[in-house]
Amino acid sequence: MKTRTLYAVAAAALLLGNSAFADSPSCKVAPGAPQLTQEQMLQKLVDGGYTIERFAITKASCYKMHGWDKDGNRVEIVHHPVDGRMVKLEMTPRQG
Repeated sequence: MKTRTLYAVAAAALLLGNSAFADSPSCKVAPGAPQLTQEQMLQKLVDGGYTIERFAITKASCYKMHGWDKDGNRVEIVHHPVDGRMVKLEMTPRQG
C-alpha cells in the first residue's frame, strides 16, 4: 500500500513539474551579451500599440508585460531581453 502511494505521489510531482516548466520560458543571456534595456523594451511595446499595465523581469530573466493590445484585447506577453522577440503570449479577447 505504501509503495503505491509513493509511486502516485512521485508521478504527480513529475506531471506538475513538467507543466510548470513548460509554462516558464527561460531567457538566459550569456554574461556580457548585449540586451535591450527595460526602457528600450517598454518603448518597443508602446510603439507596437500596446498599453502597459504592468512590466517586470521574471525569475527566468525574461521581460513580462501585462496590458492591452491595439485592439483592446487583454494580453500577457513574455519577451526575450536580447532581441525583444515574443517567447510566450496569452490573450483574452475583448468583451463586447
